[in-house]
Amino acid sequence: MLNLPLFQSPKPIQDSFRSDAEIVLYQGDVNSLLAEIPDKTVSLIITSPPYNLGKDYENRVSIEHYLETQTQVIAQLYRVLSDRGSLCWQVGNFVDNGEVYPLDILYYSIFKKLGLYLRNRIIWRFGHGLHASKRFSGRYETILWFTKSEDYTFNLDSVRIPAKYPGKRHFKGPNRGKPSGNPLGKNPSDVWEIIAQEWEDGFLDIPNVKSNHPEKTSHPCQFPIELVERCVLALTNEKDWVFDPYAGVGSSLIAAVMHNRRAMGSEKETQYVDIARERLFSYFNGTLRNRTIGTPVFVPTGKEKVSQVPDEWKAASQKRLLEKKEEAYR
Repeated sequence: MLNLPLFQSPKPIQDSFRSDAEIVLYQGDVNSLLAEIPDKTVSLIITSPPYNLGKDYENRVSIEHYLETQTQVIAQLYRVLSDRGSLCWQVGNFVDNGEVYPLDILYYSIFKKLGLYLRNRIIWRFGHGLHASKRFSGRYETILWFTKSEDYTFNLDSVRIPAKYPGKRHFKGPNRGKPSGNPLGKNPSDVWEIIAQEWEDGFLDIPNVKSNHPEKTSHPCQFPIELVERCVLALTNEKDWVFDPYAGVGSSLIAAVMHNRRAMGSEKETQYVDIARERLFSYFNGTLRNRTIGTPVFVPTGKEKVSQVPDEWKAASQKRLLEKKEEAYR
């Protein structure tokens, strides 16, 4: 789907931090950009850090060294985060020789030592991914949502979803007979699941970015704009700074700009910075291909060839049934 911003002029993209900027896209190490940002500037830090999985754009290092390096960056992120700000850290699992290391759990103590408060451990469940042969196939990642203080921005009304039973009423007490829900909808759960009827069932439908996703670029671990939009709407106000320290191809920046927030990101790889710039320009000229927030996932009807059981499997299944019947009569 094309995103067509109405009456939006392209905003200049700065290549270093400026307090009056609308968009900052820095090419280089995140620590260099962090050194330019004053204390308590950013309202939302949201990112998917390098997973140490040996992808083309990462060097494979030990998990201990990886976490030590991340600890130094996170300390600076804490410094630039405003007192009412939030940090959303989206990670999956590090897998080495078939053994799973849950990165969100390994990261938790790093954030807690800084005094951050964990508000939700959001499970982002998706229906497609790599298939495992010696363990169950992984179909989820997590978002750790921390706040810097107990007084933080949370715009629940901006992300409410329609109630499954809006006609439900109080059955006792002073409000007996009155509607028991909120007319704006209900609070979504902390499981953001891939199901077709998200707006009826109360889950958030956010597919991962694979080959047939409209937002797909050359980045191997791209996360969807929609995933960031939910956090931007709930955890920031207009004109707030949204910062992605590992910006990749700019999904977080686009989500921020879409909702009239100021966007900032850093990325080491030139090719991804170039793609991020192109995507931002595409948004402003109305040609960005993206999946609109709340769009249901396609559900096969059973008529598509790819959703039908192959004839070879049917024949094999029938053969096994006949063999079992023969064995039963022996």
